[in-house]
Amino acid sequence: MTQPLRHPALYHRHVALGAKFAAFGGWEMPLEYAGGGVLKEHAAVREDVGVFDVSHLGKARVRGRGAAAFVNACLSNDLDRITAGQAQYTLCLADNGGVVDDLIAYRFGDDDVFLIPNAANTAEVVRLLTAAAPTGISVVEQHEIFAVLAVQGPRSAALLDGLGVPTDHDYMSFAVTTYAGADVVVCRTGYTGEHGYELVVPSHDAHTLWDAVVEAGARPCGLAARDTLRTEMGYPLHGQDLSLEITPVQARSGWAVGWNKPEFWGREALLAEKAAGPRRLLWGIEALDRGIPRAHMTVLRGDTPIGEVTSGTFSPTRRVGIGLALIDTASGAGEGDEVALDVRGRRSAIRLVKPPFVKSSVR
Repeated sequence: MTQPLRHPALYHRHVALGAKFAAFGGWEMPLEYAGGGVLKEHAAVREDVGVFDVSHLGKARVRGRGAAAFVNACLSNDLDRITAGQAQYTLCLADNGGVVDDLIAYRFGDDDVFLIPNAANTAEVVRLLTAAAPTGISVVEQHEIFAVLAVQGPRSAALLDGLGVPTDHDYMSFAVTTYAGADVVVCRTGYTGEHGYELVVPSHDAHTLWDAVVEAGARPCGLAARDTLRTEMGYPLHGQDLSLEITPVQARSGWAVGWNKPEFWGREALLAEKAAGPRRLLWGIEALDRGIPRAHMTVLRGDTPIGEVTSGTFSPTRRVGIGLALIDTASGAGEGDEVALDVRGRRSAIRLVKPPFVKSSVR
């Protein structure tokens, strides 16, 4: 039986704003808002400031003596590269090197780590960590206890400063504050390529913070704009550009792997693939005509299939079709090569490039 979709704490705020909804990882989330649409929401983040409700993202807490060391022995990145008050992008891998999920780890201390996985994978990440946890370490899912607001764009710091929310910490670090009596974790992270912050707040206090951010001038933005923004940066989306079948070596996410660590899930398989060389690699693609890449389209070199699109969209900033595609390394295709997409039997010209498609401003 299909489970009913969950609703975020701010659901009725989105309804009042005329949101169009869609299912994301078991949640009914705003896709775009009336009076704006994807193009205006995308432009707001690139040029001014927007706010996303990303409360569908998972939350889990790992606590107990040596919790950080335990997480570090499980997940791919080296958590010892950061200290308390910093966050890190990392991967939960299967034994074969495939990606169970990509997530952000907040290191509160040696004995306290907060995780934000993807919505659809939260239960599995929690299950795997719980099964591996030694006595004295607890893994607690907190998916619906907290909401997450992403305030993104060139004016994000100024807007939050005006609300008395701290903003002067470094990229991938966080500060703990209070707003209207509620505890808020303010992390210098985001998924848009712009300077921005993700605010983790108890769900029952999310309305006050959301209202304040919107009243201060942030445009409400839906997950459709979030997707066009992340694609312009070449950021991978789990389930498309990373998956149980797509390893971090293939997806060029090896920077999120602590290669010198003695232990993490999937280590042996990943080391073997790195040594042998992957059979396929993720490339950026940009259209040379009016075509728009879409997931699962076949990439052709001449008449020979050499890969498949994993993500594709129209770039509101560049005004061209862009995307990501897994290309067979045996094909010899590389940066700058002109190849083609099979668009329902019609050929569309594309070029292989290295993302991002627009300049990053995250720092």
